[in-house]
Amino acid sequence: MRQPKSELANSITYNKIDRLKNMRALTLGQRSAVFAELSNQIQQQILQELTVTEVVDLVDHLDLRMAEKVIMRMTDAKRRSKIIKRLKTEVSDKIEYFLRFHPKATAALIHFNYVILPDTATMGDVAEAIDDHYQELGKFPEILVQRDGSLIGEIALTTLVKERSNISIDKFIKPVQTITYQAEVNEIIATFSETEHKKIVVLDHDNSVLGIIYSDDALGLFGKLPAESLYIVAGVDESERPFDSVQKKFSQRYKWLILNLATAFLAGSVVLVFKDTIAALAILAVYIPIVAGMGGNAASQAFAVMVRGITMGTISFENGWPVIWHEILAGALNGLVIGSIVATISVVFNGSWLLGVVVALAMIVVHIVAGLFGAFVPLLIKRLGKDPASTSMIFISTATDVFGMLALLGFGALLLL
Repeated sequence: MRQPKSELANSITYNKIDRLKNMRALTLGQRSAVFAELSNQIQQQILQELTVTEVVDLVDHLDLRMAEKVIMRMTDAKRRSKIIKRLKTEVSDKIEYFLRFHPKATAALIHFNYVILPDTATMGDVAEAIDDHYQELGKFPEILVQRDGSLIGEIALTTLVKERSNISIDKFIKPVQTITYQAEVNEIIATFSETEHKKIVVLDHDNSVLGIIYSDDALGLFGKLPAESLYIVAGVDESERPFDSVQKKFSQRYKWLILNLATAFLAGSVVLVFKDTIAALAILAVYIPIVAGMGGNAASQAFAVMVRGITMGTISFENGWPVIWHEILAGALNGLVIGSIVATISVVFNGSWLLGVVVALAMIVVHIVAGLFGAFVPLLIKRLGKDPASTSMIFISTATDVFGMLALLGFGALLLL
C-alpha cells in the first residue's frame, strides 16, 4: 500500500470509523486531492459508501486516465455503468456548451492529453506520471498542477531535464491560461486572440479541469486573414462593398426599398385603425415618434450585436436561441427604465398618471419587440441565404413601429377613453 503524503490523507487512511464522515467534511477540491493519495483498496471502499452523485463529483476532479482506472476497479458493474453514463453526459454537455463560440467547432478541439498532480509532488512523481501516460497512450502529456483540487498552473517538460527527482515541483509551477466553460462567447474569443500560440485550460464551475484547447486551433476556424475570413464565415462574399459602382449599389438596393415602402404603409395602417382614438386623445400623437424612435434605437443595438456575431461565426440559427432570449429580457428591463422616465415626464407635464401608465407600457412592449426582432430577424435572413446586414432592418423597423403604435394606441383606447 502506497503511503499518503498529507496529514489529511493519513487521517482518512487510518481512521476507518470516521473515514466517510471526514471525507464529506472536506471541500470537493480537497476531497479529490486526498482521494488521489489513497491506496486502491481504500479508494474502492470509499467509492462503495458514497452516493452515485458524490462519486461523479469526486471522480470528475481527477485526470481522465486516473478516473478511468478508479472506476474500472469498481466491482459493482451496475453502479459502475451508472457512474460512467453520468460522467460522460455531464462532460459532453459542458463541452458542447463551451463550443458554441463557433458553429463549426467540434469536440475534437478539446484535448485530454494531460495529467494532474498535486503541488506537493516531486520531479520524480512527474517523471513517473509522464512515463505511465506515455506507456499507455504513446503521447507526452501536459503536466497540470492542483492545490486542494483547484488548478494553479503547469510544469514545463523541459524542467524535468534540469532538476533532480527528489526536488519538489512547487518552485517550478508556471501560470496557465484558464477559462470556464460557462464564459460568454465574446470572452472566449478574446481569450483565444490574446493567447495566440498557447494552450488554454477549460474549467468546470468548480474549477476542475474539463480539457485543454490550443488557441491556434480555435483561431484557425476564423481564418488567417481577418477581413477575408469574416466574409467567408458570414457567407456574404457577394454583399455590397464600399467602392462598388453606382449601378451595382442601385441594383442591390431598390427592391428592398420598395419592400420597405410596403411595410411603411403597414405601420401607417395602424394609425388609421386608431384614428378615432387619436382624434379623442390628440396628446397620444406626441408620443408616437418617441415610442417608434426608442424602439428603432433599441432594435439597432440588438441587431448590431447579432450581425457582429454572425460575421464572426459565433452565432447561428441553431445556437442563437439563448441569445434571443437574453435580448428579450434585456429589452424588458430597458423598457421598464425608459418607460418609467417617460411616464414621469408625462405625469409632470400632462398631469395624468393614467397617460403615464399608457406610455410606460408602450415603452416596455416596444423594447421587448425590439429585442426579439432585432435578434431573430438577422438569424432568419442569414438562414434563408440573404445578407442580414442589408435587409434585416426593413423588417425590424416595421415590427417596432407596428407593435409600438399598437401598444401605445391600444393601451390608450383601453385606459383613457
